[in-house]
Amino acid sequence: MRLTVAQALVRFLAAQYTERDGVRQRLVAATWGIFGHGNVAGIGQALVEEEHMPFHQGRNEQAMVHAAVGHARRTNRLSAHAVTTSIGPGATNLVTGAALATINHLPVLLLPGDTFAGRPADPVLQQLQLPYAGDVSVNDCLRPVSRYFDRVTRPEALVPAALAAVRVLADPAETGAVTLALPQDVQAEAYDWPEKFFAERVWRVRRPSPDEDELDAAAAAIARATRPLIVAGGGVRHSAAEEALSDLAARTGIPVASTQAGKGSLPHDHPQDVGGIGHTGTAVADHLARTADLVLGVGTRWTDFTTASGTLFGHPGVRFVNLNITAFDSHKMAALPLVADAREGLEQLHALLEQHHVTAHYVHEYAEEKLRWEARVDAAYAAPDEDARPTQTQVLGVLDTLVDASDILINAAGSLPGDLHRLWRTRSPEQYHVEYGYSCMGYEIPAAVGTLLAAPGRPVWALVGDGTYLMNPTEIVTAVQERLPLKLVILQNHGYASIGGLSEAVGAERYGTDYRLRADDGGFTGPPLPIDLGANAASLGMRVLRPRTIRDLREALADARAATDPTCVYVETETADSVSGPPPAQAWWDVPVAEISTRPSAVKAREEYDRHVTARRRHL
Repeated sequence: MRLTVAQALVRFLAAQYTERDGVRQRLVAATWGIFGHGNVAGIGQALVEEEHMPFHQGRNEQAMVHAAVGHARRTNRLSAHAVTTSIGPGATNLVTGAALATINHLPVLLLPGDTFAGRPADPVLQQLQLPYAGDVSVNDCLRPVSRYFDRVTRPEALVPAALAAVRVLADPAETGAVTLALPQDVQAEAYDWPEKFFAERVWRVRRPSPDEDELDAAAAAIARATRPLIVAGGGVRHSAAEEALSDLAARTGIPVASTQAGKGSLPHDHPQDVGGIGHTGTAVADHLARTADLVLGVGTRWTDFTTASGTLFGHPGVRFVNLNITAFDSHKMAALPLVADAREGLEQLHALLEQHHVTAHYVHEYAEEKLRWEARVDAAYAAPDEDARPTQTQVLGVLDTLVDASDILINAAGSLPGDLHRLWRTRSPEQYHVEYGYSCMGYEIPAAVGTLLAAPGRPVWALVGDGTYLMNPTEIVTAVQERLPLKLVILQNHGYASIGGLSEAVGAERYGTDYRLRADDGGFTGPPLPIDLGANAASLGMRVLRPRTIRDLREALADARAATDPTCVYVETETADSVSGPPPAQAWWDVPVAEISTRPSAVKAREEYDRHVTARRRHL
């Protein structure tokens, strides 16, 4: 079959499928693209010819990757999107999105154009010239953030490169960003392809079972523990292991805390759910972590937010068991490794622990602490004056009264991830979509677009602060073009609220974090910037609602939830006090403070830092 390289690649991708638990779906369900001279005559022309490959038009290359990641997360990594770009800036704009995908173990296929393989003119437009290496292009920036990288410099090289690419995309232990760099002359070159290359191919997504010896050791360690704790990570969600986790927790009485990626593994009202863990965790979860003598981590990477920078798990004899599909993560925290699919591992642990249950005293202890924390959430959500301007947590409280299990909330950066992790009452596994592996500002809107494409009919909310909105509002245009009922909530607090608070805590005095006019003294201490992000969203095609009070907000959010067109709720928030605001951090996070300073605030912050750092330990 004689086709160009680009035509062959698109046709090949359209014939790839995944299958897990008897359910089959397209591996590469669609392609996003922005066309330039490096891909318009190759991949662009091929997409015109291939009727089985849907196409979505993006506005920013990084945002297209975020949209693809939103789709992949919604489909539990069983389906991915491809992203095609031109050479040069179009390709380098992929790097941030690729890093996010790889860090979060979420599949996305990147197809950046590349400079001429044949080098007919040297340099060509947008080519990076290095005097010491003729075979390096800007696409090599994608190597460290890709789980697989190849440059297709000859037509026949596409066959092994494409097969390797989809193998990695479909492998739950290996998946992440996959890059096939495509020189623009090679994309347009014709070749005689074997027809078998285009046959339907099904990639079965494995559910590996645990090794029997590892399983026995893990079950014995859990059974010996007096204060065990389960930490649910994103692997629970990706494996669709929520029911297995619920059954194990209910049978044994072991409480379950969750990372950002794992929140929603249990609904908030499950008796064993104790909420988020770590620096942004709940008081009950962090207390249980400090006193646990055995911690079962399920599908977690044990990041510094989860471990409170190595200060959280304080029991002198604490041991860890890590159930993870990757051996790399299974061995962290000097754990007993249990390398397996999360659902398989949990079900087999359940069978071995059928007769085991923690003490009634332990259950009563965390149940009472959970009730006290719920009262703290109620206080943060409470809005006694309906005619007042809402605080950020009151916005969440109003939204909490309107949503049901079908709603999906998307967030990634700022102060909202902390508030959501501590306070949000998750009702379904899909509802909580907070990207905190890379915590990338600008993720929310494009990820919501990708999620809407994967979950038509579900109410999808993108929650952003003003700083995040300014980073990447471009895919509002895509939502309008695709007629997607995006629900965007912009919280206008005139600056970087999260980093402003951190700046104050580390002695940097909120310098450069407020959105204010430059004053006569040279500092950013003038009035708030006269910007109107609601008007900006309207100019991009959204219907914009502008609530002024809590009463208005309730009506506006209800209106947005029922809307069938892209709708923005633009609300200026009030600064919260210590009573009505979110609870403070329940655990530490290591951000090194200046060791010497002439500023009293920094000196004081360093003293506090030195006090905390003494609690850090390595689990050996």
